[in-house]
Amino acid sequence: MRMILLFLLLSACASPAPQFLGATRHDITLDGIRFAVFQKSEEAEVIRLGYLTRRQRAPVPELMVTAVERTTGCAVIRNSLRSRIPGDTGEARVSLRCDPG
Repeated sequence: MRMILLFLLLSACASPAPQFLGATRHDITLDGIRFAVFQKSEEAEVIRLGYLTRRQRAPVPELMVTAVERTTGCAVIRNSLRSRIPGDTGEARVSLRCDPG
């Protein structure tokens, strides 16, 4: 029972990759899917929170881009969305174009 409780608590948390420690965190929900966005300079890491079935994952990459743009106010550079695990919809990184001012 304790292991299940620990798993549930840890799965609700999102921690950035070491390169994004100290980054600004933004949280957003889009189409019922929760995301944590970590912005550091002109890069961002976006983490999908919660479980999705394989069928539910199809719109996630596009929602990740939207989540980053809405929370940071920066434009995601086209085709910069990358995941450390190809096809993974749990985590991705993007390059940003942020207008000063």
